[in-house]
Amino acid sequence: MAENAIRPFVVGRKNWLFAGNAEGARASASLYSLIETAKANKLEPYWYLRHVFERLPLAKTDEDYRALLPQHIDRSLVAVPGPV
Repeated sequence: MAENAIRPFVVGRKNWLFAGNAEGARASASLYSLIETAKANKLEPYWYLRHVFERLPLAKTDEDYRALLPQHIDRSLVAVPGPV
């Protein structure tokens, strides 16, 4: 499972040689880790990240930040909306 999860990143690794600098590479790695952790927790990455980016500015405590992690999030908050 781990090998399949990182396959898209291995295929595109030449593109990531141009992250700009070490900070850009760390930011990319953090984002990819968050996406793959969301997938591993059976969350749809788009809706999960949308939820996180909307609520991140409101987080103040370590508990607030922890509640935004894929393994701790309330699944009802990131459910994929049904047809309109």
